[in-house]
Amino acid sequence: MSSQTAATEPIHVESVEQFEELTSEGIVLVDYYADWCGPCKMLEPTVEALAAEEEDLTVLKVDVDAFQGLAQDAGVRGIPALQFYANGEPAERLVGVQEKENLQRVLASLR
Repeated sequence: MSSQTAATEPIHVESVEQFEELTSEGIVLVDYYADWCGPCKMLEPTVEALAAEEEDLTVLKVDVDAFQGLAQDAGVRGIPALQFYANGEPAERLVGVQEKENLQRVLASLR
């Protein structure tokens, strides 16, 4: 495992620099969301469970209203959007509410 320790709960991104640092190594799942988004709220327990259960996964939450530039740079057009990163490189992207098993399949493919 890298020097970065995965958190057991999602990390709310507070700056572009923090985002860049946390996505630079290991396997990272970025949840692009908005507080007003119903499907985002439906997805939240799934994302939280994944963060708690997967030891080698870092989960970030990016509020698209607060960080429009990050969302735009990532090509996010609809939310919720889930972007996986592997060792600093964008890997798989999923849009919409997802089952935990589907996210675990993607995670397994990146390991």
